[in-house]
Amino acid sequence: MKKIGTLILLMSLSLVACQNTETESDSDQAFKEAHDIPKEIEFNAEGEMITFATADEQEGAAYKLQSKETEVDKYLFVIHEWWGLNDFVKRESDRLYESLNGEVTVMALDLYDGNVATTRDDAKKFMAGVSEERAKMIIQGAIAEAGEFAEIATIGWCFGGGWSLKTSIMAGEQGAGCVIYYGMPVTEAKDLAPIQSDILGIFAENDQWITPEVANAFEDLAKATGKNIENHIFKANHAFANPSGESYNNEAATEANKIALDFLKARLL
Repeated sequence: MKKIGTLILLMSLSLVACQNTETESDSDQAFKEAHDIPKEIEFNAEGEMITFATADEQEGAAYKLQSKETEVDKYLFVIHEWWGLNDFVKRESDRLYESLNGEVTVMALDLYDGNVATTRDDAKKFMAGVSEERAKMIIQGAIAEAGEFAEIATIGWCFGGGWSLKTSIMAGEQGAGCVIYYGMPVTEAKDLAPIQSDILGIFAENDQWITPEVANAFEDLAKATGKNIENHIFKANHAFANPSGESYNNEAATEANKIALDFLKARLL
């Protein structure tokens, strides 16, 4: 019991990272500064922006790639970092779509309702402005857009890593696989219980917020609740898989992306 209590405490102390926060402590400031301002990247979009109905009588939006030749019931939901649905996330969505041979419809969900940050202050503001209720409405709308027979896998980074897990939990029996890149996991067995998909966790050894202790605690929780989980911890910093940032680690990102792609292929193709 003492070990479990310690693990939960470690995870609670890390909750300031990649999620909503109203006040800025020294830790918040350090976390904000740990996110490199995105570099401009060359990007020619292969997909298109779409909208779909949400239960709160608004609309959700997503960047979507799908086969023009055949309809598929296999989907990959991509969840953006704290910067928002920017060109990096869209380019990653293109890469994943091509790597999955065009046999999986890819939808990069916009949980910021159109806001995209280019400064740390804006990113923090937009992330803090995300309400749990509205985000879940967008996700539920996307699940409805995919259809009741769709198999849905999820992937996301940082803020989107945590929401990748929440999205797979919400997908329930439609869940096909969940990839979390250095995102904050849930800490309670009751919250993890509904997930039906396997989980792949990708974390960074030098991450000061989503620490290896947090990753290991989540792995223990998942196994204790009978979930299939596979964790990989890389010698890298937070956000190491984003090539538009200074923290990008090509060796670690290449290996992590291969592991993630193999995981998704095994469950979607």
